Amino acid sequence: MDSQERSSEEAEGTKERGLVYVWKAGSCSVTPERLPGLSGKTVIQAALGIHHGLLLLEDGEVYSFGKLPWRSGLEKSYANTPILENTLLGHHVITVAAGSFHNGVVTEGGVVYMWGNNSAGQCAVANQLCVPEPQPISICDSETNPLLSVRILQLACGEEHTLALSLSREIWAWGSGCQLGLITTTFPVTKPQKVEHLAGRVVLQIACGAYHSLALVQCLPVQEMKPIPERCNHCSQLLITMMDKEDHVIISDSHCCPLGVALSHNQAENHAFCPLLETLEGKSVTGGQSEDCQKPPVEEHTLVALVSGGASVLASNDGQEDSGISSPGNVLFPDKKEVNEYSVSLSDHSLSESLEKNICTEQEQPSREEQLGACIPGPPGTSTSALNSLVASCASAVGVRVAATYEAGALSLKKVMNFYGTPSSETGSQSGSASPGPEALKDSREEQVRLESMQGKKSSSLVDIREEESEGGSRRLSLPGLLSQVSPRLLRKVGRAKMRTVALTPTYSGEADALLPSLRTEVWSWGKGKEGQLGHGDVLPRLQPLCVKSLDGKEVIHLSAGGHHSLALTAKSQVYSWGSNISGQLGHLNSPTTVPRLAKVCGDGVWSTAAGLDYSLFLADEEDFQPGLYYSGQETTTENNLCENSCTKSPVLLLSCSKVGYISNVIAGGDNCLVLVDKNVMGYIASLHELASTERRFYYKLSEIKSQVLRPLLGLDNLGNANTIQLLQEMASRFSKLCYLIGQHGASLSSFLHGVKEARSLAILKHSSLFLDSYTEYCTSVTNFLVMGGFMLLAKPAIDFLSKNQVLLQKLSEKNEENLQLVEVLNTLFFMPFGRLHNYARTLLKLATCFEVASPEYQKLQDSSSCYESLAVHLSRKRKEAEYTLGFWKTFPGKMTDSLRKPERRLICESSNRGLSLQHAGRFSVNWFILFNDALVHAQFSTHHIFPLSTLWVEALSEEAGNVNGLKITTPEEQLVLVSSTPQEKTKWLRAISQAVDQALKGTSDFILCGAGGNVPRQEPPISRSAKYTFYKDPRFKDAVYDGRWLSGKPHGRGILRWADGRMYSGTFRTGLEDGYGEYRVPNKALNKDDRYVGYWKEGKMCGHGVYSYATGEVYEGCFQDNMRHGHGLLRSGKLTSSSPSMFIGQWTMDKKSGYGVFDDITRGEKYMGMWQDDLCQGNGVVVTQFGLYYEGAFSTNKMMGTGILLSEDDTVYEGEFSDNWTLSGKGTLTLPNGDYIEGLFSGEWGSGIKITGTYFKPSLYENEKDKPKALHKLGVLAVPPDEKWKAVFEECWNQLGCESPGQGDRWKAWDNIAVALTTNRRQHKDSPELLSRSHTQTLESLEFIPQHIGAFTLEKYENIKKYLIKACDTPLHPLGKLVETLVAVYRMTYVGVGANRRLLQEAVREIKSYLKRIFQLVRFLFPDLPEEGSTLPFLAAEPKGRRSFCSGKSDSRSESPEPGYVVTSFGLLLPVLLPRLYPPLFMLYALDNEREEDIYWECVLRLNKQTDMALLSFLGVQAKFWPGTVSILGESRKVSSITKDACFASAVECLQQISTTFTPADKLKVIQQTFEEISQSVLETLQEDFLWSMDDLFPVFLYVVLRARIRNLGSEVHLIEDLMDPYLQHGEQGIMFTTLKACYYQIQHEKLT
Repeated sequence: MDSQERSSEEAEGTKERGLVYVWKAGSCSVTPERLPGLSGKTVIQAALGIHHGLLLLEDGEVYSFGKLPWRSGLEKSYANTPILENTLLGHHVITVAAGSFHNGVVTEGGVVYMWGNNSAGQCAVANQLCVPEPQPISICDSETNPLLSVRILQLACGEEHTLALSLSREIWAWGSGCQLGLITTTFPVTKPQKVEHLAGRVVLQIACGAYHSLALVQCLPVQEMKPIPERCNHCSQLLITMMDKEDHVIISDSHCCPLGVALSHNQAENHAFCPLLETLEGKSVTGGQSEDCQKPPVEEHTLVALVSGGASVLASNDGQEDSGISSPGNVLFPDKKEVNEYSVSLSDHSLSESLEKNICTEQEQPSREEQLGACIPGPPGTSTSALNSLVASCASAVGVRVAATYEAGALSLKKVMNFYGTPSSETGSQSGSASPGPEALKDSREEQVRLESMQGKKSSSLVDIREEESEGGSRRLSLPGLLSQVSPRLLRKVGRAKMRTVALTPTYSGEADALLPSLRTEVWSWGKGKEGQLGHGDVLPRLQPLCVKSLDGKEVIHLSAGGHHSLALTAKSQVYSWGSNISGQLGHLNSPTTVPRLAKVCGDGVWSTAAGLDYSLFLADEEDFQPGLYYSGQETTTENNLCENSCTKSPVLLLSCSKVGYISNVIAGGDNCLVLVDKNVMGYIASLHELASTERRFYYKLSEIKSQVLRPLLGLDNLGNANTIQLLQEMASRFSKLCYLIGQHGASLSSFLHGVKEARSLAILKHSSLFLDSYTEYCTSVTNFLVMGGFMLLAKPAIDFLSKNQVLLQKLSEKNEENLQLVEVLNTLFFMPFGRLHNYARTLLKLATCFEVASPEYQKLQDSSSCYESLAVHLSRKRKEAEYTLGFWKTFPGKMTDSLRKPERRLICESSNRGLSLQHAGRFSVNWFILFNDALVHAQFSTHHIFPLSTLWVEALSEEAGNVNGLKITTPEEQLVLVSSTPQEKTKWLRAISQAVDQALKGTSDFILCGAGGNVPRQEPPISRSAKYTFYKDPRFKDAVYDGRWLSGKPHGRGILRWADGRMYSGTFRTGLEDGYGEYRVPNKALNKDDRYVGYWKEGKMCGHGVYSYATGEVYEGCFQDNMRHGHGLLRSGKLTSSSPSMFIGQWTMDKKSGYGVFDDITRGEKYMGMWQDDLCQGNGVVVTQFGLYYEGAFSTNKMMGTGILLSEDDTVYEGEFSDNWTLSGKGTLTLPNGDYIEGLFSGEWGSGIKITGTYFKPSLYENEKDKPKALHKLGVLAVPPDEKWKAVFEECWNQLGCESPGQGDRWKAWDNIAVALTTNRRQHKDSPELLSRSHTQTLESLEFIPQHIGAFTLEKYENIKKYLIKACDTPLHPLGKLVETLVAVYRMTYVGVGANRRLLQEAVREIKSYLKRIFQLVRFLFPDLPEEGSTLPFLAAEPKGRRSFCSGKSDSRSESPEPGYVVTSFGLLLPVLLPRLYPPLFMLYALDNEREEDIYWECVLRLNKQTDMALLSFLGVQAKFWPGTVSILGESRKVSSITKDACFASAVECLQQISTTFTPADKLKVIQQTFEEISQSVLETLQEDFLWSMDDLFPVFLYVVLRARIRNLGSEVHLIEDLMDPYLQHGEQGIMFTTLKACYYQIQHEKLT
């Protein structure tokens, strides 16, 4: 222990703990003596053998005393003073155990050491009679690989065997005899082996008698059914038997295998599935037969009860406790997991007379029906047949009623059994019996003896049950029945009984089970059973563990095994004993018993037991909480020097032991008894004992209430409606849960007292939340039950119960008045548990005072104490609220009560005193306001309206408006002004409503756990809040449910609105209307799909950008206004596979296509680009088809009508009049590809024969091709002018900037709008961060900064604007970015697919120029300092000197074309942003348009490139002086030889090739310029002197570079640069270079190669 702990321990007086007192066993008048030689040492555990003992000290040392014949040097002597076991020094021992003549200890590491007598191998050492010193034992699990050593928790030693309990809760055994439970007949077993029969079960504790073993095992959870065998697999008799009598049927499954011990391994499995039915013991024969009568006269239908594993079927009802023995296997639920405490017998008052008739009933567990959902699968295989025939014959015997319940297989059997579930009677004073006096007890005792005497014969007589006795059974159908013979009358009655019933299902919390000792236990025993010490009702030995069925559900928490008897201590502080009783060691009757019986210990409840060789010790609570020690066994009195031996009749209090102090542990052995005693320093020990003792008594009390009051109440008929029953059930189950927790806590406190007693490990400190939660939950359910008038409803059906149980109820409720009101009693009983919280608080406070104020223990105890106290206060307040509410409901007019009364609803205040009235109410109107914790109710004559508090806003009206004492109540659909009679009333109501609203919004008014400190309730509930509401009269939202944020009575913020017809809106609201971003769904009944809109709203209508997916499969993406498509939008119809896939992108007006738009009809392979009106093509337009036809001209109502031009793929052109699609009609000119043309009147459809009336012209052959007239130059004249296109897209952008029309508006407002757009969009995407990459987020952050410009506009500022634009166009969240994104989309839509038609090239180029112009206008609006198109910006400083001019050798700061500055153009500013995005479709058009000439060029390039460098240079006429002499190949310099290829001017070639990787003309021109510089560079290296290029010298070299660069689409590159280069560059240096490139291109095409 570290110093701090030591100091706090000393505060409670460590030295006075664990004192050892010893005395000789065998007498009641004893004088315990201190064991010498231990002064100042604290003993925490001891163990006794027949003549010796072991002591374990706090520091882990072990001492021995007494006769230690195995120790060298001490063979004969007796060690009075304890001797230290030196071998164990250094191993911290945690537990010790002593057998009759051997010892064992377990160290902290889980290692076992054994020593002492080893004649039977009990020390696990082979071939050695005696082990003198502690020796470590190896326990290995052979099933694991590699072998793992098993860590041990606990040891138990018998006379010739030892058991060990491992960390994984399995039992290991060694030694000799059947008490090992091993599957072996070769003894001794010196290598520890696992007791396989209990493998997989959780063993909680083990105990060894001289020749028998006990184990406390945790119940299994309810499992799926296992198949049930038909026959005993040991003696092959049927497990289920049936007899058919004239008026009843007997079905029994209590098969007792006559062969006794099951020797085969598989028999052991029998307990896993035992018989399906529980036998009901018949009435025992009452007659004047003598007690030792061996065979009772029985009627001729006695059934030989055969029970697997041989448990007796007999039981008796002993006055103290009904200890029914169940048939062993009870297989259905192998372990009655849930039974626990709940299985404490169910008592029923109709059974009150059963005492005299002594019907032995078994303590049955509550219904599994709920738990198994009544779906017990029929047993598979053969067994079904037996059960089926059984049920069928059973049904035939009992008549039609049951036959109706016969559903299928074993299920029906289960049902039939449930019909006759017999309730069992209960512990304690037999409820309601006429005289629970001594005679009754005496009768029952004789009865018991008589029954036991019949055990040898294993018979059970079964007689008719009287009807009234079985009424309980017919009602409690949920209990698995004990199927007995049944009279037809009873059956008929049962058939009529309603199947409704309430069952008290056991509830225990899994969490509590993990933290505290489990009460759901079974006792298993094995070994020699000659004295009945196994408790199976016979005297047979058992080779393997078998469950002691009669202790099922008794909540055993500790086992002790003596020489030939066993003791089981239960959570209710009772002791069951069985086995040899020669010396009266069982604590009851002088006869031995083979089944557990209650020991009669006075005192207030036993909490510790010890079993010696032939006596027992019981530690029980006394009045003053100091434990009293009771002795039961041999009594030697010395009178007149004569030794007289007698037995104690019942346990005797050893007064002398109580005087030595507070006993914490008792140990019994052979010769000696020993106790460990604590002195009560500073009241610490006394407070602990008080806490433990009161908790155990409290548990006993709760169990009594549960079994004697709650169970019978649940069994009553006519408990009212389903709701009440449900509330009652809930209350009962929460009560059960609390009760179980208290039982566990009692058990944990008992074991706490046996240990080192550190305050901080108390369960109520460590696991306080378990207790606080259980109490709070129980309080909620009991107050809910109270509010619904539950106790009053119970009063009527339970009137009978009350009259019979007056005394019991008075005792339980501790009330002594004569005429008890049942309602009051029930109130007292069910609210009783809450008083316990004060006790916890008080005791914890007492414990705290034993510590230093500064110590952590003090702090912890103090905090917990206040925590329990405040919970107690809180819960009593809840009770008061509930009672106040109940009082209100009693006076409230009946009709409204039904609709308003709810379990969790509590009254806060109401206006029956006329304190509050409605403003401007009529003279005769009645307005009554009632404030509940969840709603404000406005009641009038016959109607009432409920306003939920979560959507209620209250404010005081200002005085000056004449509204004296007025309150304004706002709800989503009403506004009320209430006038109070006085200012005080007004304040009271305002405060009450505000607090109630606040509480309702916080959700629960539940207790704030300790440590929350001063949380003052805020007076004002928030104006903005989240709540759910159903509209009832708003015309648009009627019956819709809204769930989301509110502000002052209106939906405001995020929310979801669901209409009754299935429509749903989820998104943002503003002052009651959809506004902002949201999703809207409208079910389409016909198509059974939803229309879905996702996008922006304004004032309840779709407005702004959104996506509307129609149920038909169409999708519209674009702008809306007033719920209609309005503005720019894209409509997709159908998938590519469907009947009419098409795509429209363009302008909409009031839901119709109107303005410029592009329509792609995928089925027909046509694309229309032109004007629309009312969903029809109207105005100028262009159509291209996939077959290469091109039309431009006028349209009217979807048809080509008017003047137009039509071109076919082979350049045939028609110009003239059209009347319908592709139909010529009227004047026109047809020009053929060779230049011939026809003028005249045409009619007919293109491509299917055209009638012509006209003149054919054959123009004279031209000298050269240049004069040939081109019809194509006219293209574009009849198309839509580029500036008219996509107006809506630009308008949308201007609108976003806050301008009515382009250029009209306030620039600063525009910047605000940009900022708003960015932040709202960012906020919206916050919910789904995957939409925003990191770079995107950085872009957005940088965009939040607005570029500012002061002073003259310079190049630097120009660059800043350029950077800003590039970033802005990178994110669609920015208006400009959105604009660019849309333009790119429409451009691609237009010119991809069918639109990739070479005729459209000029159109496409014009469109880009128009974009540039219009975006430039926007940019200039945002940056007004930006000069207009074509202005020049002066350079800040002159260009750095020394730049080599391209055509003059001189170094000069200026190039030849003087550049006075930088020219501002839309091309320079915007193409870098726009062109890369539009490049693919545009370049495709160039490639198509230049296809023919590029093919010629490419053929030439390929041919010329076959030549070597020198050949090519000379062929091109490059002057020899420019030829490179050496070239660097892969870094090494080599001479140019005649075979060198692709090496000359390589760097320039590589440079020129980059032209294809750039987008904008400016970048391409830079590449060309760089190429020229590279050429000059390499020539310079060759010449080693300055030189001046002349065009004649330069051109051939450049031509060489162009050829070697092998650029496939050079023509397209050239034309693209030509079309889109900045106009001012044409005459500059770059212009000249470009011209050179162009010349090369044409030169190559026309190269006449020799």
